[in-house]
This record gives sequence, structure tokens and C-alpha cells, in this order.
Amino acid sequence: MSSRKDAARVVREQIAREKRRTRTIITSIAAAALLVIAGLIGWTVYSSQKSKSYTAPAGANHEGTGIVIGQGPVTIDLYEDYLCPACKQFQDTSGSTINQLINENKVRVVFHPVAYLNRFSSTQYSTRASAASGCAAEGARFREFTDALFAKQPPENSPGLSDAELIDIGASVGVNRDAFSSCVKDGTFKSWTAHVTDDASRSGVTGTPTIKVNGKELTDRSPEGIKAAVEAAGR
Repeated sequence: MSSRKDAARVVREQIAREKRRTRTIITSIAAAALLVIAGLIGWTVYSSQKSKSYTAPAGANHEGTGIVIGQGPVTIDLYEDYLCPACKQFQDTSGSTINQLINENKVRVVFHPVAYLNRFSSTQYSTRASAASGCAAEGARFREFTDALFAKQPPENSPGLSDAELIDIGASVGVNRDAFSSCVKDGTFKSWTAHVTDDASRSGVTGTPTIKVNGKELTDRSPEGIKAAVEAAGR
């Protein structure tokens, strides 16, 4: 009789242990699932906040990814880095053609000042110059400031132009010095620069200059090639 009681007790204890183990496993799984869900929610909130944690300057497009110049029927997207030698060469060769097309009301140019080349400057010049261009846009002198920046482009692997020099250039093209100086020194549009650069990368832009006419990337970036592409897109 005693042996049967002992056997029953052992069975009961085993069943109890199995129930406790099952409850522990279920609790662990539920806790892990809650952590995953919380993590996903947190990441979603963080990503949402990150994508919106910038202030676009005056003149930016709806997406906040570039400064719009002109109101023509054909859209030209220009992706350039102010430290990029090839971008300066493009500006020297074809910048006047772009300006002419703007003035003739043939194109709407969206200039995306990306910061791809920070590694070629000891002061993150690409970011600082792009952010300063946002300050110039606030003062309605983006195009003039851009032209002046490329005209005074520093060499790669140098500190780049100082903030004081950027401020002098802004003042020389007609922005209010005090407002522009505060904007540059405060880095007001650095987060916008990051947004512009991230969007360009997501859009498949891997180098500068990249020029698109109505969304189609140009291989012939000469004045003649740009004019021909704009004419074809406007038909």
C-alpha cells in the first residue's frame, strides 16, 4: 500500500514539475514576444522621429530634399557636393546653361546639396557648406551662393572654407550678414543636409554630379546634351 502511495506521489510531483516548466516556457516566450513588439514599436517611433527631425529652408520642395529654382515645365534634379571637383567642372561648363534655361522659364531645377565627401575634409566641409546653402536659401540667395561656393571651392583633403569664410561669401551675394552668420554658426540646417543626403542615397544616387531630366539620368552633361534632353522632355 505504501509503495503505491509513493508511486502516486512521484507521479504527482512529476506532473507538477512539468506544469511549472510549461508555465516557465510560456512566460519566457510571452516576455520575449513583448520585448520584440516593444522594440519594433520603439524603432518605428525612432525612425519616424528621425525622418522628421529636420527643418527645411525656404524654397525647398515638398519632400524637403532640395531647393527649387524656376517654374518651367521640365524638371532637372541636380545632385552635387560643394567639395566635389567634378561638380565644379560641371558648374563651370554647364552652370550658365542651367541658369539660362531657368531664366527662359523652360525648367524647374531641384538642387540637392548632398554631403558625400566629408571624409575628404577634416572639418566635414561638405555638410557645413550644404547647411550654409540652406541659410542662403532662407535669404533668397541660394543660386548666387552656390555659384560663389563653387567659384571658391577648396581642394579635397583640406579643412575646407571656414565658417567665417562661408559667412563672408554669403554676405557678398546679398544675404543679411547677422541672420546668415547665426544660421551658419548654429548649424541650423545640418539635419536638413543629412535628410537630403540620405534621400539621395535611397534614390540610388551613388556619385556627384548626378543630373536627371524628368527623372531620367543624363550621361551627356554638356550644355548641348542638357538642352537636347530638356527639349525632348518638353515635347
